[in-house]
Formats: sequence, structure tokens, C-alpha cells
Amino acid sequence: MAPHAFLLDLDGTLYTDAGPIPGAVEAMSRLKEARIPHRFVTNTSRRSRSAVVSRLRTLGFDVEAQDVFTAVLAGAETARRAGVQTVAPYVAEAALPDLGEFELVGGTSGRASIGYRPDAVVVGDLGVEWTYDLLNEAFRLLMEGAHLIALSRDRYFQRRDGLALDAGPFVSGLEYAAGVEARVAGKPSRGFFDGALASLGLDATAGTVAMVGDDVWSDIRGGQSAGLAGWLVRTGKFRQEILEASGVTPDRILDSVVDVTGQ
Repeated sequence: MAPHAFLLDLDGTLYTDAGPIPGAVEAMSRLKEARIPHRFVTNTSRRSRSAVVSRLRTLGFDVEAQDVFTAVLAGAETARRAGVQTVAPYVAEAALPDLGEFELVGGTSGRASIGYRPDAVVVGDLGVEWTYDLLNEAFRLLMEGAHLIALSRDRYFQRRDGLALDAGPFVSGLEYAAGVEARVAGKPSRGFFDGALASLGLDATAGTVAMVGDDVWSDIRGGQSAGLAGWLVRTGKFRQEILEASGVTPDRILDSVVDVTGQ
């Protein structure tokens, strides 16, 4: 049975550092023309939603802000539900506007954390911007009682020059050092998928919904755990040997996202 709706990963699925996956722009246009409900979902914490939309448009995709659901937005919702008012953000500065409802101190906020006790430490992908001092500051705030909200537990992602560490290893290091457990806001958390579906006015029981992505754990296992079908694409960081060792069985394996509209 054809899916009733789709959630589609971005980096590695719709595009890479080299540009759009061949045929992806046209495939997404066909999906839109067919009026099949879909959301573009991403764990990126390096851009605000508006910046993600701008990048997609630059690459040729026809998208609006409501078409995109990000881990930063999910993280803001997680913090809101926890009653958080003050946040120490460890995300790229370009993503800070999506945390604008909170008082931001420390981290990448540009405001010293001295004299403040943030309610939560929010950790995303900082890549080469991570420093010992930033990690140590986050550790100290956690030891003082701040909640740890992880925008992602992704292990790695695909760059032009090869695989690169994502946010997950840094989140795990902070958990280990501070003896705390992170609340995961992005994929593979159930809340992320529920939030993306809610933005479509759907839930996981509203017919078949497929999560399409290149990450075996966050996209496929995470989607399946949330009641979705997991469709793995052989692009981005896909590696056959990693799939075989993962213990994860995708519902379908596609050569690329182009095949979504051919099912």
C-alpha cells in the first residue's frame, strides 16, 4: 500500500555538500503536485528554519517555512514543556533565532554564563566550533543542576571530505561526565516524529506514513519505533556494511529519494 504521507530527511537524502541528489528536485515537485502530505525533517542545528528554507530554495526545491520541521524547533518545544526559561545554547549561532523565546546565556549566546544558573543546556552540532572550554562550561552547568536537552544523538554525517562526528558523541560525553541523561528532542525521539506529523494534522495511526532517510538509526529505527515505515536511501552516509551490522531492517531500501515517487 502506498504511504499516506512522507517525512523526508534533508542532508544525505535530498542533497549533499555537492548539491541536490540527482533528480531530487523534480521528485519533490511531483510529490507536491500529487498533493501527498509531507514534511522535510532534519536534525541540523547549524541553521534556523528560515535558513534551512533559504538553502533548499537555493538548491531548487519549492518549499515554504511550514514544510520544514527541525530539531531546534523540537528542542524549543521540549524546553517549553519542561518549564525552562533560561537556556545555555551549544548550537551554531545561525540557529539561535529559533530559541529566541528563552533567555540565552553562556555557550554560543555571546553572553557570559557567570552569575546565571540556566535551567537547561541545549546541545546540537557545533562541528569544529567545539572547544574544550565550551564542553567544560556545559559540564559545569549540568553539575549545577541544568537539564540536558540533546537536539540529536546522531553519530556522524557525510561531508565532502568523508564522514564527520555529529552531536551524539558530545552528548554522550557530557552524560558520562555529569552523570545525567539527556532528553533527546530530535530524531530518533518519538516526540520529534509526533511533532512533525502534528504539523501535518496527522498522527502515526493515520494510514501508512514513511520516514525516508540515510541514517539507519535516527531515520529508520527511530521512525519504525514511532510507528512509521522506514525507507532507507543508498545516498549520503549510507554504507552497506553498517546496515548489515546494525540489526535494523528497513521496510524498503531505495537507490535514492527519486524512487519515492515511483513506488
